[in-house]
Parts: sequence; C-alpha cells; structure tokens
Amino acid sequence: MVKIKLKDGSVREVAKGATVYDVAKEISGRLAKEAVVGSVNGKTVDLSYKLEDDCELSILKFEDSEGAHAFRHTSSHIMAQAVKRLFPDTQLAIGPAIDNGFYYDFDTEHKFVPEDLEKIEVEMQRIIKEDLKLERFELPRNEAIKFMAEMGEQYKVELINDLPEDAIISFYRQGDFVDLCAGCHVSSTKEVKSIKLLSLAGAYWRGDEKNKMLQRIYGTSFPKASMLEEYINMLEEAKKRDHRKLGKELGLFALMEEGPGFPFMLPKGMVVKNQLLKYWREVHDKADYVEVETPIILNRKLWETSGHWFHYKDNMYSLLIDEEDYAIKPMNCPGGMLVYKTELRSYKDFPMRVGEIGRVHRHELSGALHGLMRVRAFTQDDAHIFMLPEQIKDEIINVVNLIDEVYKTFGFSYHVELSTRPEKSMGSLEDWAHAENSLQNALEELGIQYKLNPGDGAFYGPKIDFHLRDSIGRTWQCGTIQLDMQLPQRFELTYIGKDGEKHQPIVIHRVAFGSVERFMGILIEEFAGKFPTWLAPVQVKLLTIADRHSPYALEVSKKLRAKGIRVELDDRAEKIGFKIREAQLEKGPYMLIIGDKEAELGAVSVRSRDIGEIGSIEVDAFIEVILAEINERALKSKFEKAE
Repeated sequence: MVKIKLKDGSVREVAKGATVYDVAKEISGRLAKEAVVGSVNGKTVDLSYKLEDDCELSILKFEDSEGAHAFRHTSSHIMAQAVKRLFPDTQLAIGPAIDNGFYYDFDTEHKFVPEDLEKIEVEMQRIIKEDLKLERFELPRNEAIKFMAEMGEQYKVELINDLPEDAIISFYRQGDFVDLCAGCHVSSTKEVKSIKLLSLAGAYWRGDEKNKMLQRIYGTSFPKASMLEEYINMLEEAKKRDHRKLGKELGLFALMEEGPGFPFMLPKGMVVKNQLLKYWREVHDKADYVEVETPIILNRKLWETSGHWFHYKDNMYSLLIDEEDYAIKPMNCPGGMLVYKTELRSYKDFPMRVGEIGRVHRHELSGALHGLMRVRAFTQDDAHIFMLPEQIKDEIINVVNLIDEVYKTFGFSYHVELSTRPEKSMGSLEDWAHAENSLQNALEELGIQYKLNPGDGAFYGPKIDFHLRDSIGRTWQCGTIQLDMQLPQRFELTYIGKDGEKHQPIVIHRVAFGSVERFMGILIEEFAGKFPTWLAPVQVKLLTIADRHSPYALEVSKKLRAKGIRVELDDRAEKIGFKIREAQLEKGPYMLIIGDKEAELGAVSVRSRDIGEIGSIEVDAFIEVILAEINERALKSKFEKAE
C-alpha cells in the first residue's frame, strides 16, 4: 500500500501500482468522469500513471489550467491525425496547446483554404467517435530518430537530434497515429467533446525567418458544447471590439508600412495616452516616488554589465557610433542603475522609489506584430525601488496595493501568478530562494491567491505577474513585480549601512500598465471605444440645430473649455439628425444639442451615450456634474435619466 495526500489535506491508502484514475474513481464517480490529468508531487501526469510510492496527488479537471492544457494538447493530436488522413504527404512540425486553444504547424504542398477546415473538423469528429486510447511509450534516442525517419517526419527527427544522447524519448499513440510528445493527454479521443477550427496562418519553422514557412491551423476545444458556444460568442464580440478597427475609426492611432511595429499616435490617441500618464504620475507622487528619465541609446558596455547583451541581444536594435557598439534600450533597468550611482547612498535613503516613463524598443518577428498589443516600440511605466533586505516584504505589499488601486480605477479584476527561477539564470541558488520566499510571503500576508509558474521568472529574478480580466472574459498580462539581487551586484551598487560599511541594496523592478500602448489597446477593447468621460478624447460634442445658434454654442464651448473640459463644436449646415448619428459613431460620452429654447434659457439639451436623453439643463449645472465625473474618474455617468 502507498499513502496518498490529497489537495484537501486528507490522506488515503491505495494499492501500490494503482493509477491516478483509480484514485479519482475511488473518491467519486463524478470526479473520475471529469478528471483530465493528475499532479503527482507537483508534476503533471496522465490518468494512467501508476502510483508506486507515497506522494501528494491532485486530480485536475478542465477548469484547472493543467487540465485544459492536456485536453487541448490532445485536440492538436486529433487535428494532426485528421490532416494526415486527408493529406497523407503532410509532414508534422509542432502542435502545442495555447491559451484558449491549440495549433499545429504543417508542411504540405497542399495550400490550405478555409473550406479545408470544415473537412478537417468532420474527420476530427470521426476520430473522436472512434474512442481511440492515447498510449504513451518511450524509445532510446537513436531508436526514436530511426522510428521518425521511417515515418518520413523530418521535423520530428530534427527535434530529437537536439536532445541529449542519453535522453529517453516519449511518444503517444492513438490508433494508427503516433506523435513525438512529452505529454500529458486525456485517456481517449472521445473525451474531447466539442471542437472548432478557427483560422489559418503562416509560421516559420522554429520561429526563424531563415527557415521554411509552414502552414498553421488554429483551433479550440471544450468538454461541453455550451462552453464552445460561449467562447465563439466571445470571439464575435471581440471582433466588434478589435482595437485596430476602433483605433482607425476613432482616429486614435495609425499603423503604417513605413514603420511596421512602430505605431503612430494621432491627436485623439495622445489625449488618451496623456490622461493615462497624468493619472500614473498622480498615483506615484502620492506613493512617494520620484521620476527620472534615462537615455534611449546607451553603450554596449552597459548592456554587457547588465547581461542583456548576452541574454537578450536577438531582441535588441544595435548601431555603431564613433566606431563603438551601442544599443537602443529594450528596458529601462540598466539606466536606472546608473541613476542610483550618481550619488553616495545611505541606509537612511531607503526605501528609494524611482519611476520612469521610458521609451523602449524590442525586435519582434513581423508575424508576431499585432496592433498596439505587440509592437516594436512602446512606452513602459517602469519603477525601481532600492531597499534594505528587511524592507522587501513591506515594499512588495505597497506595490501590490498600488497596482490594485490602478486596476480598480479602470474596473478590472485580475489574478496573480508567481514565476520562479528559469533554467537560464544569473546568481546563486541561495539568493533565488530568498527572493522567491519574499514574494511568496508578501502574497500570503495579503491573502492573495496565486498560481505558481515554476521556471518562468526573468533571468535575473523571480516575478509576480498581474493578469487582467476584461468585460468579455479575456485575460491580459500587464503589471509585473520582479525582485532582483543580480543587477545591483553586477553594477556594484552600494550604500553605507548603520555600521558605516558598504552594503548592496535590493532592487524591485515593477510596472503597473506594462506597456502604455498595450494598455491603451486593452482599454479600447474593454470599453469598445466608449471611454469613460475622464479618458474620452472629446468629452462633449456641441451640436447646433441652425446657423443662428452658433454664437451661443461658441459661448458655451468657451465656458466648458475654461473649466478644462474637452469640447468639439459641430455647427455645420447639416440636419441635426445627421449630426447626431455622426456623433454617435464617435462614441463620445455627451452630446449637447443647442436650439432656440436652449439659447433663450441659457441651457443645453443633454444626451448621454450610456443612459440616453437627459433633457434640458442649465450650463453651470451641467459643468458641475461632468466635472465631478471627470475628477472622480468615474466609470459611469453621474447624470440621471430624464423621466
């Protein structure tokens, strides 16, 4: 017998060699039915995994990220099997699960078209109904290479060749289909109830532009048809909210061939961006941050000291100045270290909170560029906090609270993920353990639930990531807190301690918005272009009914502008209905209609984008309410609907 400690803390004894599925079935029939994979001592395993020793066991369902990953990984295998049945000469590349779905890259002479997706879907449904068991088997490296070569899968051979000579290579078989795969998977193809192939794209083998362009098919899958339907509806809603479409229609930003990945911010977009930065500065001033600015171009020696030249060079733009290598900064951090070194520091200076709204550039593959979400140049709302070791936990708590305040201002909920030491990292294991424990203890003291991502930290320190959830259920990674004990050491940062000796400070790197441009893109889609009044490029649109109302409209416009309200006047000789329809398309929060009655009474007729007709209001009364709405950064109108 072996002892199994379950997620709820209870302990069960099961026969040695019992599978994860056996344990799930013993707990309850429903759990066995919903189980996708298991986690044994933190390692994800198939339900067929045999328990030979005492261990900690979690039964994972589709609702768990590991469960959804295995479910969709199996879906990618089903798609690959369907493609091989329909197009036998196809070679398989890679087919991972991704957030909300999966994809597979194929090399075939056949050019996939949207109609092919329907045929592949039908074949996938046949494979699902065949109830093919997924069976794992392993081969030594040499045998694995021979096995894949005999099947004509040259991309798989290349992948295996990159593995160590003593590696044991795992495969999964389902019927007559076999794929190179580390796992994990569901037990049978019949478990994948609802599938949908979504789109086609090109993808370079291994993401390298020098390699062959492959054909990629994206899809998604769910255990219930209702969940798939809900997801498809969400995608349809997302199309309506696409920030690229709305950004063009609302005149916020432009994407041009002359600068792929380098967005042009237009006047109305600059209003939104500047309002975000104004808010950022207010929050940070209140939290005792000072602001600095560091150069965009810095010498190679700096990037060698920071480690970026060796760890991040492929993503950096470099140039030659006076016969020396320089780089356009991909991050603000190294410049922030030099700012610290401009003076001799004392322990009394800590915590030292330094913010920077810095322009950074990173090389992204052209195929990865996406509106404002993935660009090559963006504005990062960075900050570096220098502190004593005993101040770490309190400062992390302060940062978490600041980021929480920022996200609540925009109405976002979020979840938190903690990422630990990656395989490629700088510094000692002891330093990493101390840093990781400090982040973990701060989250636990705040009572914040978090997901652990082993091995996903930055190369210089562990990090906490904040993933926003928007109004249609999508998540976006924005805020980050990174604890760093490496850069202070590499830059030889010191302070004079209470003992009069030199010591090395601890540094927190953190962002709230992340990329300001990306955050704008998220906001455009979150609000569907209907910005709250404080963010709206045009807060009030004045519409005249006839030419004779223009003098009064100009008077109202000047009065609003004097109070800092952003106004546009439309006094064209057009019918009022036409003007209203055009204003509605601009998605501004308020329209003020001006006719004979309004001019006579010194009033305006107010229409709210969100609540409709409000009625006639004196200009001063309107100003009082809208200013309260702006100053409070309210998300909804403070006016009441007319009876």
